[in-house]
Amino acid sequence: MSIGRSVKREVRVALSPRAQPLRFRLLKWVVILTVSVRYWGRPDFWWWVGGALAMALTVHFLWRWNTRGWTRPWGGWDDVETAGRD
Repeated sequence: MSIGRSVKREVRVALSPRAQPLRFRLLKWVVILTVSVRYWGRPDFWWWVGGALAMALTVHFLWRWNTRGWTRPWGGWDDVETAGRD
């Protein structure tokens, strides 16, 4: 599969309303921004950002591996039709 097709699939899955409800996405970004603003001045801020990014990538690739590239449902995600449109 080409990189362009992989990126399109990732975007479709990420923006699928069945993957994460809009309320959850909004709440998630409010929490991220609030915590970032609150702890911006701390000397270990960038270590925390790096750790959060590493955890997010780990979870992402775990889900991608267990769903066989977003083609099988696993862990509460059942929108395989979104990923199947290549």
